[in-house]
This record gives sequence, structure tokens and C-alpha cells, in this order.
Amino acid sequence: MAKKDQESPGGLPEGVAIAWGLRERPGRGPARGLDVRRIVTAAIAVADAEGLGAVSMSRVATQIGVSTMALYRYVSGKDDLLTLMEDEAVGLPVPGPDPAEGWRAGMEHWARSYADVMARHRWMVRIPISTPPLSPHSVMWMEQALGYLRHTGLDGEEKLGVLITLNGYVRSHSSLVADIAEAGWDSEAEPEKAELRYWQLLSELTRTGDFPAIRELLGSGEVQDTSDGTGDETGTAEFDFGLAVILDGVAALVARRQNRS
Repeated sequence: MAKKDQESPGGLPEGVAIAWGLRERPGRGPARGLDVRRIVTAAIAVADAEGLGAVSMSRVATQIGVSTMALYRYVSGKDDLLTLMEDEAVGLPVPGPDPAEGWRAGMEHWARSYADVMARHRWMVRIPISTPPLSPHSVMWMEQALGYLRHTGLDGEEKLGVLITLNGYVRSHSSLVADIAEAGWDSEAEPEKAELRYWQLLSELTRTGDFPAIRELLGSGEVQDTSDGTGDETGTAEFDFGLAVILDGVAALVARRQNRS
């Protein structure tokens, strides 16, 4: 049975210690060529193809072609495996605009890049958040975001608040997209067509009854217009709008801080 909540010295979760290369590697085992990277790569392949629910130590062992016990020489259990999968999947932050171009361009790039990662690996939203950023790649993403906010005049707590808000928005949007995809709502249509079908159904359901605000919205014709081609699996018009609203709020806060200095 997998060891749960195993920690390295100093209280660092073992999966994080492995990701940072702080845990001593096991000696040569019976499974030739087996190492942490190969295990994590196989686990990600399973999750990408079948969802996070399909990932188990035994399933990953089968994917590689080794015994389940062979995996435990490298990863103590599923919890640590999920930590390593998430760190590998998120990868290094995508290089963005020069900070001299302004904090907003940088943070917009950061949010869109993170959303792209979530779209490629939808199972990531199914991993519960148990700690603040600790794994190597997540810390690098944190560094990139804070780097863009360095000269805004915001204090430390405000910078973290901006980062937490954007992170939460991207994850919430990505979770909604993943939920809809898993439910099969857009399985037979392009995302734009699936959205149009939703508005058509809502129009039929609210044609009568006490829904004046919804009928006014539908009567405008604006929400049904998906012909502009702005929607895709990571950057729908709704995502763009929400991101702009958040960044507008941050811009107002930055302006207030800079006016006081």
C-alpha cells in the first residue's frame, strides 16, 4: 500500500523533494531503464488519454511494462506521483514580454499561458491544491508573475493577491471547460456551435414565465453571435472578458498606489 503524506526532512513533501532533486535516488533496480521521469511521463500519458481517474500506480506500471512494486522504489505513492505529474505538465513558464512593456502585458501573457497549459492537460484541475507553490516549475511561474508586478507600487500582500486572483480565475475557467467536455455537451460540435445550441435551448425554455432579464439578453442577439471566430478551447470571448475585468481592477489599484507615492 502507498505511503500517504510521507515527508522529507524539514517537512517538505516527498513528491516536492523528488521534483527538486533533493531525495537520494534508489540504487539500480530490476527494471532496467526505469526512473522517475519515465514514470511521470507514462502517468501523464494515461491522464491525457483517459482522465485523472484512470491514473493509479498499477495502471502506470502496466503502461510502462513493469511490476507495480518496481514503481515504489522511485515514487512512494499516488499523492507524490500527482505532485510530480503536475510539475512536469505545467513545465517552465513561457517567455513573455519584456517587463519594460508594462505589468499588464506581462500578466495577461502569464494568464493566457497558464490557461493554455490547463487546456492541454485538463486533468490538472482535478488535482486538489494542498499547498502554496512549492514544486520547481510552479515556483518559476510564481517568480515570473511577481517579476511583472515588481514596479507597480503594490505591496507584497497585494502582489500575492493579484497572483492568487488570476490563478483562481484561470483554474475556474479551465475547470468549467473540462466539466462541459466530460459531460459531452460539445462532443459532437465545435465549441462555438455548442454554445449556440445552449442559447437556443435557453430561449425555448424561457420563452414564457418570469424571465424578463434573460429574454432581454437573448433579444439583444449579442450572445448568440459566435461568428467572429474568437472562441477556442483556451481563449473564448468569455475568458477574454473576465481577464480584462480583473486586469482593469488591478490597473485601478496600481494607479491609486502610484498616485499616493
